[in-house]
Amino acid sequence: MRPALKLFAVLLIFSFALPAQAARFTGNYLLEMCASDAKGKELVPGGHAVCQSYIAGQVDYHKLLQSLNNPPAINFCVPEDVPLSKLQNIVARYLLENKNEHGSFIASPAISLALYNAYPCNKKKK
Repeated sequence: MRPALKLFAVLLIFSFALPAQAARFTGNYLLEMCASDAKGKELVPGGHAVCQSYIAGQVDYHKLLQSLNNPPAINFCVPEDVPLSKLQNIVARYLLENKNEHGSFIASPAISLALYNAYPCNKKKK
């Protein structure tokens, strides 16, 4: 069996071994991963890495769509110099304030809305 085919077979087997919910990030789950105490200490060990990775993935995909001249309906423009920790705080605050709308739903629309509120495209700075 060719190495690429072996790798595909192994990945296929492992994909059935994972629970169905493993790939589903709800707003509540993302908020749990992004949450920190009043001193900025994460509540879930390693949670900031999970939170920031998920947000970064969404921002990267959004930038890809923009580069293809196909921006999503909720179009945000995060400046390149904004650290992921700031995006984490923006998203966590939005999720906390909008638990009823996004808590049990997938987290990605909440990220888009949070980042749109903070960084709408074509907004002139004063």
